[in-house]
Amino acid sequence: MDGGPGGSLIVGLGNPGRKYRGTRHNAGRQAADRILETAEVLARGKWPGGHLSLATSSGARFLVLQPETFMNLSGRAVAPLLDRYGLKPEQMIVIHDDIDLPLGEVRVKQGGGTGGHRGLGSLAAVLGERGFQRVRIGVGRPPEGVDPADYVLSPFEDAEKETAERAIEQAAQEALAAITDTGDGR
Repeated sequence: MDGGPGGSLIVGLGNPGRKYRGTRHNAGRQAADRILETAEVLARGKWPGGHLSLATSSGARFLVLQPETFMNLSGRAVAPLLDRYGLKPEQMIVIHDDIDLPLGEVRVKQGGGTGGHRGLGSLAAVLGERGFQRVRIGVGRPPEGVDPADYVLSPFEDAEKETAERAIEQAAQEALAAITDTGDGR
């Protein structure tokens, strides 16, 4: 993308395709959609492995990547982008679902483990580090006897949708705040 990104990258993790739209595992991708709805989008384009947008908000310019790889291959879409624009993992904010947080809870975290999240695992493996910032969207624990992989690939129940929507919106605002509060896009 011409014009350069500024100093940050937001990555909204999820799975591609209609089948996964609205699932718990796509909460990060939905938050990236919200960011693009509220920020001024300067350019949109296709990036190998994802959809890439250059946006601005409160004077900060940043990239938003929505990988089109499956969750467990997210690092393949992100690493070349960081390299292309000379960004370090610390300049990246990853928005993702988290079963270790109650439904609707949002937390911001710098670095740390992957907690078994395959998207974070892919990023850590490909990038060789875990120092990137995360905006975690709580989707709750699976019910007794339900495999966590099946749970995150299922849609929110009707009774959960309003809480999930609020959390996705909050996560989008947290990611934007992380970029714009410093004034320099970092």
